[in-house]
Amino acid sequence: MESRRSYPVFIMFNGRIFNEVVISSHYKENHSKYMSDELILKIVQALNRENASFQSRSIYWKYFEIDRMHLGKAFRLILCISEYENYIGVVNCYRRKNHGER
Repeated sequence: MESRRSYPVFIMFNGRIFNEVVISSHYKENHSKYMSDELILKIVQALNRENASFQSRSIYWKYFEIDRMHLGKAFRLILCISEYENYIGVVNCYRRKNHGER
């Protein structure tokens, strides 16, 4: 299985411009019946011009848990950004029963 795939985009997120989204294959382990790279890209592109607070950080990365509605369904997007990279990394994305579920 491929570990990650890269797609060109143009997204402003948290005041920064990103020109690439890199999607991990992690979602395919448990969510491949309904999730796809194409759906993840649509959810990520909906973040254009938004700001969000990070939930955790490492030396190089800030990690975000972002809840979004898409076509009437709730999704959680786990992504990361770095000060040193010009792409958004998608760690995971999955559907939730409702928008407030943890």
